[in-house]
Amino acid sequence: MDIGCPCVCKIYKPTLYGTANRGGGAYGTLFKIGSNGSVFTKLRNLSSATDGAYPEAALIVSGNTLYGTAAQGGSAGRGTIFKLNIDGTGFTNLHSFTNGTLDGSYPRAGLALLNNTLYGTTEHGGSSTNGTVFAVGTDSSGFAILHSFSASTPTDNNPNSDGANPFGGVILSGSTLYGTTSAGGTSGYGALFSLTLAGPQVSLNRAGAEVIITWPTNAVGYSLQFTTNLVTPIAWSPAAPVATVVNGQNTVTNAVTGTQKFYRLSQ
Repeated sequence: MDIGCPCVCKIYKPTLYGTANRGGGAYGTLFKIGSNGSVFTKLRNLSSATDGAYPEAALIVSGNTLYGTAAQGGSAGRGTIFKLNIDGTGFTNLHSFTNGTLDGSYPRAGLALLNNTLYGTTEHGGSSTNGTVFAVGTDSSGFAILHSFSASTPTDNNPNSDGANPFGGVILSGSTLYGTTSAGGTSGYGALFSLTLAGPQVSLNRAGAEVIITWPTNAVGYSLQFTTNLVTPIAWSPAAPVATVVNGQNTVTNAVTGTQKFYRLSQ
């Protein structure tokens, strides 16, 4: 059975999960195999326009879900982020990259997962076309560029301040992402970087008999919670109503009546 060129595999209990860059229906495959070499199963042949094409990175496993990237394909041909169940069902395209300043293009590396947020890099795209670090919710919500690598000076080896064209992914330690770029940096030969994930801030403003609670739409993986008492143990509950986007901000409006409430964003 031709599955193309196998990329990196990840082991999960007695099973290995991986990607093949070619083969299958021509655009690569996702597969699993027992860690002893038994029971090979092709989970999916990628379809370029809908799924993505030519995956180059390992899959990550969370519970019964696999997450990964395809370096090309998708609606604009610039790569995708996807998920599927470990039995091959439930394939979902979480994001198709457009090569624009809003997302980037060609995600050649795997993903990192923290709570309900996926983090990764694109080799190109972003504000200077030299790649991005991005975040997106596991439900496809709240895609955001965390950093666009700066433009390279057009001299030998293309130096710049922060690096360019990340070919690898990121790793997480606490609230900090670490990664590498293949080019740029002060000598033009690549850079090591870190990026601290700052928590979003909630704003509360009163307008007549209502209180308006807002927070940034790029606060991927965060939800608004409330409590009526800050005495330990504190019981936090989901806030209502469901947030809507107003003037580019997540917004919840409540009447200034009844018991006092304290709010927070929780990830």
